Order: sequence, then structure tokens, then C-alpha cells
Amino acid sequence: MFENLTDKLERSFQILKGEGRITEINVAESLKEIRRALIDADVNYKVAKNFTDEVKTKALGQDVLKSVKPGQMMTKIVRDELAALMGGTMTDITLEGNPAVILIAGLQGSGKTTFSGKLANLIKSKKGRQVLLVAGDVYRPAAIEQLKILGQQIGVEVYTEEGNQNPVQIAENAIKYARTNHLNTVIVDTAGRLAVDEQMMQEITAIKAAVKPGETLFVVDSMTGQDAVNTAKEFNDRLDFDGVVLTKLDGDTRGGAAISIRAVVNKPLKFISSGEKMDALQVFHPERMADRILGMGDIVSLVEKAQEQYDEEEARRLKKKLVKNQFDFNDFLTQISQIKKMGNLKDLAGMIPGVGKMLKNVEINDDVFKQTEAIIHSMTPAERADPSIINGSRRQRIATGSGTTMQDVNRLLKQFEDTRKVMKSVAGGMPKMPKGFNPRGFKR
Repeated sequence: MFENLTDKLERSFQILKGEGRITEINVAESLKEIRRALIDADVNYKVAKNFTDEVKTKALGQDVLKSVKPGQMMTKIVRDELAALMGGTMTDITLEGNPAVILIAGLQGSGKTTFSGKLANLIKSKKGRQVLLVAGDVYRPAAIEQLKILGQQIGVEVYTEEGNQNPVQIAENAIKYARTNHLNTVIVDTAGRLAVDEQMMQEITAIKAAVKPGETLFVVDSMTGQDAVNTAKEFNDRLDFDGVVLTKLDGDTRGGAAISIRAVVNKPLKFISSGEKMDALQVFHPERMADRILGMGDIVSLVEKAQEQYDEEEARRLKKKLVKNQFDFNDFLTQISQIKKMGNLKDLAGMIPGVGKMLKNVEINDDVFKQTEAIIHSMTPAERADPSIINGSRRQRIATGSGTTMQDVNRLLKQFEDTRKVMKSVAGGMPKMPKGFNPRGFKR
């Protein structure tokens, strides 16, 4: 994510390397490179210029401590200004009213329908609310079917009206249905077009006037860069939405839309989305994104993702098995499953400071565990529970059954044994958790 911008900004800070202090002369070249990096990332020119002017003012007015090098100070200033440019702090969605109504708008192909499903999943799982998805795109039958499929995947009801071509009426009826059936959150997916047009604008404006949503979100494809920002401005002028959602962020190596959009439309970026999985949706934190853009990682988000998959009872059971050296391939499969639930592996690795840069040109796809899982699934229950019984003939059978080689099976068995030894030593030294401890940071 944003690899090109990260590299160019890092090079701009290198210009100050070896300098004793920040001066107007030595900072000029660094700022020039920063501005060029932002423009290359498809950041609005005016936004890029105002940004570097602000950085210059802060840098020249800064008393650099003897223990802090000018390059480090410039990095800190740029990081803080980037966070401020993208909104400063996280802005949550509004869930008020009975039911709370969220209206989703955007161009065709921006990912509105998929986002609607992801948002429903997030609100249901993390906020414990009863959600109703509304199929308001009456022009594209595939959109209605897609929403039904997503609803089934996440266990959320989808409201549709076969044969009704009036999206305003459908949305109003859906809200009545939600009240009757005690569903406290309604998400209305609307129709898009290939480009902004008057008919679409009138329709979405009419829906908003009729249902009076507490939250209107504009969904836009981040890979369209400056076009995404321009489209957001056009929509906001007519719709006055409450927040922006950037989709397909995993394919965006530039980052122009994420950086520019708040400054241009003066509306917060609320969610970022990557991938097709229903849990691939994150609340947008400007300061964390600034850290990632500058190659500093995002440990807080990584820990939060891990905590979502954390099962305290399972952890206690696992620790007991580790200490007794009873960790087996069934436990190994469970750990793999939890890691996969956390999201895209390369994206997760990029949250660790320094690792994202190391993996810049390395492909890590979600199939990385497939061979390991195939080998384990080819074992008998007895072999999974007690790997020590896997002799030569068993290894050959496992290799044949998994479509791998003896070398692959031997390698996995050795890696498993090495991992088990390390995990046992770590578990043996783990402190006992205090009574009432909760990994999310509060006492029960």
C-alpha cells in the first residue's frame, strides 16, 4: 500500500542527512522532493503546495534538540502534518434514530454493494446491532442478487421488492419493515452510474430527503486517484454527505485520494476497504495511516486485529499443551485459521515497522498456507495428534495424498518440531494473567 510514495518521501528526508540543523537553504530541496512525491502520488497540486508550505513553517520554527537529527525532525513534522491533512483523528459513524439509517452512494463499480455488506457485518459483529440491508439498485439485477448472497454470508436480512422500480418507495418501505421487525439499523444500497449524471443525482437526493439518514457515506475507488477526489466534490456539492469510504486500497500504490480527499471536500474519511472478504474493512485512523505512509508500520491496528481473533479460553488451553509439549497438528491448523481471519498477509506484515519495506517486491498471497493445510489434512487423526508416529511409509502416503513430495512433508515436520520447541520455551516463561484481565484493556 502506497509503496511508491513511501520510498520517495524517505529519499526526501535523506537530503537532510549529515546536516547539523534545519535552515531555509537545506530544507528547500527536501521540501521540493516532498512536493514532487505528493504530486506523483496524484495528490492535488494545491493541496501538495499548501502542505509543504505548512511543513516549512513548522520546520523553520522548530528548535532541533541536539539528540534529534534534522532528518528525524523533518520526518516527525511531515508525519504530524500528514495526519492533520487526512483529518487528525478518527471519526465514527452516527447510529441514531429508530432505526438508524445509513445511505450508501457512489459511482458504478466503486464497490458500494460489497461495502454495504462489509459495513453490515462490522455493525452487527462489533456494535451488536440488528441490521437490515436494502437493495435499492433497481436497475442492475446483479446488484440485488449480490446483496442477497452477501446477506446470507454474514447472516443479515436483505429487503427487496420484486418488480418495484421506485427506489425511494423501496427505501421508505424498508424502514417501516425494520421498525415492525425490531431491526435497529438500516443500510440502503443505491444505484450508481458510470459517470456523474443529473438523473442519478436527483434520484439519490430524493432518497435522502425521503428517509432522512443519520449517516450518508460516499464510496469511491481509491485507485482512480485525483478522479476520486473530483467525483467526491461533485457528489458532496449536491448530496452533502457525512463521510467518505475508500475501496480497493490494497491495489493503490500511490495514495493520492487518501491524502487529498479530506482537504478538498472537508468531509472525514471514515472507512478504508481492501479485498473481497467481509471482514476486510477498517475504520480510518489518520495518524495510523500517516505512520504507514512513512514506513513506520501500524502496530496498534495489528494488535487490534489479533485481539479480535483472541479467545481467552482457547489461549489457556493452548498454553497448557505447550508447556506439556502436547502441541499437535490440530492446534497448528487452528492457529493458521486464526491468522487467515486477520486479513491479507502482506498487508498484516506491512503493519510491522520496517517489514513493509523489506517485502516491497515480495508476493505473499492468501494461498501461502494451502500446501501446509493439504499435508495436515492428509494425515490420520492419530498422526495429527501424535506426529512422532509418522514414519517413512506414513510420510510417503501423506505426500501422495496431499499432492506434494516427501521433501515437502519432511520440511513441514521439521518446521513443526522447531516451532513446538520455541513455543514451549516461550509458554514456560509467560506470566500468569491477573484475575479479571481482559486483552481488550479493561477489567471485567
